[in-house]
Amino acid sequence: MKIFLIEDEKSLVKMIESQLSRYAFETFIPQDFEKILEEFHRIEPDLVLLDVNLPFFDGFYWCQKIREQSLVPILFISARDGNMDQVMALEYGADDFLIKPFSYELLLAKIKSHIRRVYGDYAQSNRARQLKAGELIYYPEALKMNYLEKEEVLTVREGELLTLLMMAYPEMVSREQILNKLWDDERFVDDNTLSVNVGRLRKKMVSLGLDEPIQTIRGKGYALFIAGRPE
Repeated sequence: MKIFLIEDEKSLVKMIESQLSRYAFETFIPQDFEKILEEFHRIEPDLVLLDVNLPFFDGFYWCQKIREQSLVPILFISARDGNMDQVMALEYGADDFLIKPFSYELLLAKIKSHIRRVYGDYAQSNRARQLKAGELIYYPEALKMNYLEKEEVLTVREGELLTLLMMAYPEMVSREQILNKLWDDERFVDDNTLSVNVGRLRKKMVSLGLDEPIQTIRGKGYALFIAGRPE
């Protein structure tokens, strides 16, 4: 597995490279921080580790550029610990956010988790599958949802969330169920992170023409709402 480590702190790069090499991960670092996207396409990584503070352009910029062209998992690693920075990372398409300093055990666990979900058994079980809720159709293997001839492409995290909601439709999915399925350890995820992910998915569904497609059950969880009779 290839990891593209976009980080300019050399001592941290060496430590991460050393840790990941123990588990057969091949780590690549940028040769030119002005040409991150070109190097991304050359390397074709299986996962991206990305800092916020970088030379020339920040990590949010590169996250957005990569996400426009790829569904590869993107994990931010940053010393910024404000909620707004985490919200921005998720809004630009990141799948996770790890605050420095972090334990290498936690970093490795998150990397393995995202790789397992995208490339492992979980991904295999979703191949050639189609989920339906009313007129809404979701194709997990392609991360695409369709509604009345309109289409939206989802991130991996959004796709996992939509899968949970559609499999439970029209019933509610509890907050705890979502956290347990989408994150390995809910202790490292706050309500704001969950709300941001739900908000991103809801926004894409609204763009398809759905009206209030995800309903918040205060203090309990979320439920999918599709106009018309549930199938």
